[in-house]
Amino acid sequence: MISRQPCDRRDKMKMTRILGIDHGTVRIGLALSDELGMFAHPLKTLDTSTSVEQEIADLVTQKRIHEVVIGLPLRMDGQRGEASKRVEVFADRLRKVLPHEVRIEMVDERLTSVAAERSLGLEGKMKSLEQKKLVDQIAAVAILQDYLNTKQGAEAWLLPEE
Repeated sequence: MISRQPCDRRDKMKMTRILGIDHGTVRIGLALSDELGMFAHPLKTLDTSTSVEQEIADLVTQKRIHEVVIGLPLRMDGQRGEASKRVEVFADRLRKVLPHEVRIEMVDERLTSVAAERSLGLEGKMKSLEQKKLVDQIAAVAILQDYLNTKQGAEAWLLPEE
């Protein structure tokens, strides 16, 4: 007779890492999920350059990332503007250098940098370069964590029944 053990919720979840990106004109903030895809953590800040897509592709391979989430800066009315177009061009260039199985998602990122500055107590203040880099990473964490929360749904936060 085969004994069936109750399946732990984590067994059902795909073990994968997801990269969150806050793309700016000067810097790109990166965040990385844990392997269960539940929590986002700051990773690093890159300078925008002609080789940044390859640098991200190398990170994707090194960290075994299966999905990339890029914040799309929509206007407050929800329409796309110049910043959105710039990020979409970046996403297209990134898609060309990533392994074909890595999926790219674009998500609304309105006000994530403002929220990051507020959470660090830097809102409206002059910031050093290190503080600006940290703001970019925290904005990427906000983008990624929001995506993870939406993907998991409310039931992911419920305790298992005895």
